[in-house]
Amino acid sequence: MSLGIFLVLIGLSYLVGILIAMNILLENRDPSKTLSWMMMFVLFPGFGIILYVISGRNIRKHKIFKAQERNKRIDRRHIFKSFEVAKNIVASQKLRLDRGNLFSDGPSPDKERVVRLLLNLGKFPFTSNNKVTYYKDGREKFYSLIEDMKSAKDHIHLEYFIIKDSKIGRQIKDVLIKKASEGVRVRVLYDDLACWRFKVHRDFLRELRQAGVECAAFLPTKLPLIGGQLNYRNHRKIAVIDGQIGYTGGLNIGDEYVSLEDRFGYWRDSHLRIDGVATYMLQMIFLMDWYLTTGDILTDDKYTPKIDYRGNTQMQIVGTGPDSKWEDIHYAFFSAITQAKKCVYIETPYFIPDESLLKGIKTAALSGVDVRIIFPKKIDHYIVNIASYSYFEEVLRAGGRVFLYEKGFLHAKVVIVDDEIASIGSSNIDLRSFMLNFEVNAFIYDPKTVDIIKEQFYDDQDDSEELDLENFRTRHVAVRLLESVARLFSPLL
Repeated sequence: MSLGIFLVLIGLSYLVGILIAMNILLENRDPSKTLSWMMMFVLFPGFGIILYVISGRNIRKHKIFKAQERNKRIDRRHIFKSFEVAKNIVASQKLRLDRGNLFSDGPSPDKERVVRLLLNLGKFPFTSNNKVTYYKDGREKFYSLIEDMKSAKDHIHLEYFIIKDSKIGRQIKDVLIKKASEGVRVRVLYDDLACWRFKVHRDFLRELRQAGVECAAFLPTKLPLIGGQLNYRNHRKIAVIDGQIGYTGGLNIGDEYVSLEDRFGYWRDSHLRIDGVATYMLQMIFLMDWYLTTGDILTDDKYTPKIDYRGNTQMQIVGTGPDSKWEDIHYAFFSAITQAKKCVYIETPYFIPDESLLKGIKTAALSGVDVRIIFPKKIDHYIVNIASYSYFEEVLRAGGRVFLYEKGFLHAKVVIVDDEIASIGSSNIDLRSFMLNFEVNAFIYDPKTVDIIKEQFYDDQDDSEELDLENFRTRHVAVRLLESVARLFSPLL
C-alpha cells in the first residue's frame, strides 16, 4: 500500500470518527462513555469505528424492545390476576410502608427506603411467603435443581446466559428430555451470542428440540459481530419448576461452574432456591423474555398456581435491562450503600462502578462504615480485571478494605448492607450489568438469611489475601499505567 493511500484511509477514518462522535453527542449519553468513545476515535480511528459498529450503536434499541413494552401490558396483568392487579399490590404496599407495618419484624427505615424505591422504579412487589435456600457453589445448586426438575409435574422453564455441552449440561439435558417424554412442557431460553461462542445450539440444543423441548435464542444475530443487538445480552440465570420453585443467582450451565475445569479450580458462586410467592416474579420475567423472543403469550393460570404458606423470608425480585426506564438494580445498590450505618460487603468478579456508585462506596468508608470488597485473584477477562484494579486504590485510601480471593475463582455477585439487606443475582458491579444487560437480582430483607450470606462472606475473606495500601501503591509504574488505560476505556467494556 502506498503512503498516499494510507494517508487517505487515515483521513477518512478520522472523518467518519468525527461524524460518529457528533451522533454520540446528540444522543446525550453518559459523559464518561462519550469521552471514552472520543478518545478511542482519536487514538485508534479505524479500530474505534469497527468497535462502535460492533457494540456501540443504540439506533436499533427502540425497535428491538418495542415488543417488550406490549408484553409488559399483557403479561404483568396476567401474572398478578391470581391475587390482585400489580398496581393495586404496589399501592397497597406503599400504604403499609407509610403505616410502618410492612415488615414482620417491625419498622425499618433503611429497608423501607430500598423497598419503596423498587416499588416506584419497576413496580416490583414485596413478597413475604417464601422459603429461601442459599447455595455457595454449583455442586450444591445443580444437585438441588436436578432433583426439583425430576419432580416436575407440569412445566420446567430455564433461562441462562450460557449453556455448555458439558458434563453438567448433559445431566440437565437428559433430565429435560425425560421430563418432556412424560408430558411435562419444557422451555429453554438461552443467550444467542454467549452460546454462539461455544457452538452450543448446533449440537446440544438439537437433541433437546428433537425430544420435544422448546428452545429459543434470545435476540438472535445471524452475523454476531455486526448485529445491532450485540450490546443487549440476556445475562439472567432463572429456573422455574411448576410455577412454585425458582432459582436465580450467578451460575450458568457449564463444567467450570461445578469446579470441573483445572483453569479455575474451585468455583465460588452464590445462588438461591426460592420456594414461595417470589417465584411468581421469576416466572413473570421468564414469560416476558419468552414472549420477546418467540412471540408466544403464555397466560394459563398454571404458570402462577396458588402457593400455600412456605416461610417468612421477605424479598423482592428485580429484573432490569436496556428496555427499563430506570437502572433499577444500580439505583437500589446506590440507595442501600449510601444509607449504610454498619457495613457494606461486596463480592463481584468485575468492579467497574460509575462515578456515583464509587463515590457512594468511598463516602460510606470515610463515614466509618465497614466497607469490604472481595475480588477474584484469578483473571478470566484480562482488560476488565485490570481496569477493576484501578478503582481499588481509591477505595483503600477512603478506608475501605479489599481482598483477593485465592481458593479458586470468585464469581459471586453479592451486596450486603448492615444486618438487614442482601442482594444476590446475575448483576456485576459494572456498567454493562447496570446499563446494557438483562439482569435479575433478589433483594432479601430477612435477618436470618442475610446472616447466612454474611457468614459465607467471612469464610471467603478467610480464603483471601488482603491488599495493603502502601504495598499496593508501590506496584510497577507500567502496571499502574496499564490499569489506568484500561480504566479510561472501562465505560466501553
